[in-house]
Parts: sequence; structure tokens; C-alpha cells
Amino acid sequence: MALEPVNELLADARRHRYALGYFESWDLASLEGVVDAAEQSRAPVIVGFNGEFLARPDRALPARLEWYGALGRAAAESAKVPCALMFNECPVDAWVERATRLGFNVVMLADANAAQADLTRRVAALAHLAHGRGVAVEAELGVLPSGAPGHGVSNASLTDPDQAADFVRDTGVDLLAISAGNVHIQLDGPSQLDLGHLRAIREKVDIPLVLHGGTGISADSLTEAIAVGVAKVNFGTYLKQRYLTAARRALAGVHGNPHDVLGGGGGTDLTVMVREAVRDAVLERIGLLGCCGRG
Repeated sequence: MALEPVNELLADARRHRYALGYFESWDLASLEGVVDAAEQSRAPVIVGFNGEFLARPDRALPARLEWYGALGRAAAESAKVPCALMFNECPVDAWVERATRLGFNVVMLADANAAQADLTRRVAALAHLAHGRGVAVEAELGVLPSGAPGHGVSNASLTDPDQAADFVRDTGVDLLAISAGNVHIQLDGPSQLDLGHLRAIREKVDIPLVLHGGTGISADSLTEAIAVGVAKVNFGTYLKQRYLTAARRALAGVHGNPHDVLGGGGGTDLTVMVREAVRDAVLERIGLLGCCGRG
């Protein structure tokens, strides 16, 4: 199937009361695993990469955004299910603007350190530019706490419903990510959403709502959130946890011919094992979204 406009995918999700999963990738094997799972479950999906990580100035080696865009677009266009391609959570305006020219059809400028007026101005400018190129824009209002040791967020806050309504009006964004009890990088155990707060936001905001931190949201909270109107859920942390577990297992058995571990394509190939691990991890959660069989 062709790369599909995310707004069309979200419209179907809202009409039939399910959510799209954004399962974040970081290399070829993880991207293959995500698409494998989506095809197996016949589910529309959003694939993509993390802009905060790719744009970091302190990366040991610079990331080539053009390559990520080409890889993601090729995956989406050749997948057997409808896909959108996302450049997620980037604080650098120039990188987000580049992503709108490189094949990504939904982008997100996210800067938790920006003043509200500055963020509104920057997101509005991005939305104007992106919409002219047929690209949708997601933004986040409210700040999620972090579950990762040493990565605490001092200004974590729930999304204010009235402020959210003003922000959507003033920026023209297509999707709004919210803070309602969800946690970024939650490493251990699920948590419950504040569903009352989510409902209050839904009453003020009519565009599709997004939950980041899907790894740490309990199954029952997720089901209820989708019933309230959440149309997109982001997953990343637990995919990397499963990937790393599989990689350690593959490397523990390294001996003899290196091609058996890298590139040979057999059952002991690290790239095969991590691809399978990501596929199986996606299959564990994608059914909770109600999207299976709709691709």
C-alpha cells in the first residue's frame, strides 16, 4: 500500500473508535519488526524515528536525516497495510522543517523548555509550512514526567483543558499529545491514567488526542482512553528493552563463523533475533488499540 495521509488514517480511527499505534524505530531491524507485526495483524500503523535523538548536537556521529526519511518512506510504501511516517519529538525547528521535505508526512516539534508563547509561535509557523507540503503536525501541551533514573522532569504538569483549546486554535495543529497521568520512559510496571482529566480535555479539544508513553499505560486505562477519544498511542521504551534482551542473547552465543551472527539470516543472526523481538513486542500491545483487522 502507499504511504497514507495520517489525517485520513486518524479519521477512520475516530469514526470506528480505535487508535493508531506509533511504534518507534531506530534502525532497519526494528522498522522491519514493526511492519512485520502490523502486516501480521492487518493493522494500519505509524512508523518513524525520534527527532530528539537524531538531532542531538552531542551525538558521537551525526545522523543523516535523508537516509532515515528514505528508509521510512520505502517501508511505508511497500508495506501491505496502510502506514504513515512520523518524525517524532524534535526540539530543533530546522530539523523538523527538513523532515517535511524528506518524506515524513507527520512531524512533531517538541521543546519542553520553551515558554508557552514561544512554543505557540513556533508550532503555528511549522503548521503553516507543513500544511503547504501536505504534512500533518502534532504538538504536545503539558509535560510528562520521566520514569528513567537520572532523567526526571522538574516541570512535569498535566495538560490544562482551556489552554489546550487555545493552543489548538492558535496553532492549527492536527494532533495534540497530552499529559494525563502517562509517563515517558517508564521502565517498570504499568500506571493508571487520570481519565477524568482526559475527559475534561476531550470536552474542550476536538482534534485527535495522542498519548505518549504507551509503554507504561495499563491495558484497562488504554482501553478506556480510546473510548474517550484518544486516537494515537506512542510506544518506544519496551520495544528497545525487548530488542536489547534479544541482542544480548544473540551475542552470548557468538562463536565460529561471524556470518552466522551478522548477516547470514539464520536463526542465530542477531539482526533476525532483534527483528523478531520487536515484532513480538508490537503484537503484544497492538491488539489493545482495536486497530487489528482494519488494514
